[in-house]
Amino acid sequence: MKNNILFSNSLEFSPLEEELREYAKLNNVPIIQDEGLAMLEMVIRLYKPKNILEIGTAIGYSAIRMAKVCNSNVYTIERNELMENEAIKNVSKANLSNNIHLIFKDALEAYDLVSNVEFDMIFIDAAKAQYMKFFNLYTPLLKKGGVVVCDNMAFHGLVELINDEKAYMEQSRSVRGLIRKMAAFHDELLKNDDYYTSLFEVGDGIAISVKK
Repeated sequence: MKNNILFSNSLEFSPLEEELREYAKLNNVPIIQDEGLAMLEMVIRLYKPKNILEIGTAIGYSAIRMAKVCNSNVYTIERNELMENEAIKNVSKANLSNNIHLIFKDALEAYDLVSNVEFDMIFIDAAKAQYMKFFNLYTPLLKKGGVVVCDNMAFHGLVELINDEKAYMEQSRSVRGLIRKMAAFHDELLKNDDYYTSLFEVGDGIAISVKK
């Protein structure tokens, strides 16, 4: 997926955030690309969400960035114990423990832990095979006019292979399964009459869905 939109010049990083970026690079931790981050932060500036739900904390990088844009409360879910320990440390270093609520549980089992909160925004950046389940499970908590942002919609450019049988069949069975699920998620988002959805060729692909 070719990125024809330049956002990254609007980004500035604190010493801690530079440290997190370096940690992610050295330890193969997937974090949002700069172009996607800039678009995500622009959405936050426009919508000014009070409460954000994030599916996929990892080391806390995107939660920290989102919380700082307009002082939002971020409820963020992560199941990996190593990521949990890093996120706790990093959120504390960022002095954002009052804004960022860390929930360590499988996201498909964490609904009851956030069901008392009405969200203005949901950010999905976790297990690609479960995007549709995450969307269906948590969007009932999204207020009317709220927005869902999904990262990695291009799945490193592999989703496009769904229309190229030869290239598609050259992938492993597990990768083909993920491609099918992400392609199906694309279709379901665009067909969902309860949302206005647009897909953007930014970073690794960003979907923005606004609840009608």
